[in-house]
Amino acid sequence: MKAILFTEYGSPDVLQFKDVERPTPRDNEVLIKVHAASANPLDWHSMRGAPFIARLEFGLQRPRDPKLGADVAGRVEAIGKNVTQFKVGDDVFGDIAKGSFAEYASASEKLFALKPANLTFEAAAAVPVAAFTALQGLRDKGRIQSGQKVLINGAAGGVGTFAVQIAKSYGTEVTGVCSTRNLDMVRSIGADHVVDYTQKDFTRNDQRYDLIFDAVGNLAVADHQRALNSHGIGSIAGFTNLARLFEVIVKGAWVSKTGSQQIGLMETAQANQEDLLILKELLETNQVVPVIDRTYSLQDTPAAIRYLETGHARGKVIITVNQ
Repeated sequence: MKAILFTEYGSPDVLQFKDVERPTPRDNEVLIKVHAASANPLDWHSMRGAPFIARLEFGLQRPRDPKLGADVAGRVEAIGKNVTQFKVGDDVFGDIAKGSFAEYASASEKLFALKPANLTFEAAAAVPVAAFTALQGLRDKGRIQSGQKVLINGAAGGVGTFAVQIAKSYGTEVTGVCSTRNLDMVRSIGADHVVDYTQKDFTRNDQRYDLIFDAVGNLAVADHQRALNSHGIGSIAGFTNLARLFEVIVKGAWVSKTGSQQIGLMETAQANQEDLLILKELLETNQVVPVIDRTYSLQDTPAAIRYLETGHARGKVIITVNQ
């Protein structure tokens, strides 16, 4: 089978389109014929081994695991002897952590759910990593509640588009922050209000929010403090550089300990079947609709990653595989 591999760190030029052996599912695994996958920031961080501290996990001098791709949607091709939830021919989607940029991939059955019938494979593949991040950041770190005023920073991105819609599903009043060209799109997915960050600084007006979900990680702790109400929560999903990361860790912890506001990084989103089934219901009822910017073939994965790295993708970037 064909797959995307990388054996050294670097730009998308290090990605190789190669023939590899098709995986064999273990007793608790399903083998998926991949129809679509999607690219996430984790993929290019893994590819580049950046930030350098991440190489403690990825491998110091070269990647321990040459595979890429977490999000996947496809059809069950084979099952291990202990698999009980799926049968050959089922259409499924999920987050397998590594290896979805390939014609076939295998993983535990507990990482999958049946694909919503109203979604294409491409739309289903757009969901898991980004939607897990949005759901867990809003619910677990943000403690979102009906009736709150919620702001999504980075509302037009892969995580942000899901965050806007998931926040609306909780019955909140949502403000989305994005660039000029994305204002209409963010309104179309349910935002009650939009802020053009190229024209206005939402942290320096009179509006205060119960919850800020920062999908970009470019806000300082002081920005959260100004824009949150006295008991507001700032849930931060990422960081733009190590200086911002350390500032959030240190100052965010101090503010949270000494004041009534709670500001800090959400825990790394965890793939799990329970949350995948929650997302499946939101997708089936059209409360959440994936936003797809561009699609690329498996062979053109380097171009997909290169585009994702620009930081200007609207919604998700999809890799199409078996059609």
